[in-house]
This record gives sequence, structure tokens and C-alpha cells, in this order.
Amino acid sequence: MASNARNAAAFLKTLAHEGRLMILCHLGSGERSVGELESLLGIRQAAVSQMLARLREEGLVSTRREGKTIFYSLATEDTSRVINLLYDIFCAE
Repeated sequence: MASNARNAAAFLKTLAHEGRLMILCHLGSGERSVGELESLLGIRQAAVSQMLARLREEGLVSTRREGKTIFYSLATEDTSRVINLLYDIFCAE
């Protein structure tokens, strides 16, 4: 149980950053490129890339390359379920 608690705490710590959470929320509706996320979030590409690197390192997003463009998506069904739940609680009108 302690191992599960550590994993849950690490997952929640990653979600606790507003920018990373916004990226995950946008990815909840489908894959996006860095440029698309930059436009949606209104922040610089370097900042988006840094947050995506952290999310990828933590295993929350996966990538797909198409030519020079890299597309990001939620990596697991568990991540998708959590993001959808958070969206339903905090963002649904």
C-alpha cells in the first residue's frame, strides 16, 4: 500500500501545476502539437515544451511524430479517467 501511496502522491504532484494541468485538460479532447498547445494556452513554446517534457518523464503523455511535428496525447486510460473527472467537477457548465 505504501508503494501505491507514493505513486499516487507523485501523480498528484505532477497535476498540481496549473500549466501542466491545463495541457492535460486540452489533451483530454485529443492529441495536439506543441504549436496548438502554445496557441490554446497563450504561453511561449519553450514553456510548453518544458511542461510537456515533465509530463512525458512522469508517463502522463505519449508522443507521435509526423514529419517534423510531434503530437502529444494522454498516455494511459487511467490518466484520461482522472482528467475527465477533474473536467466534470471543475469545468463542466
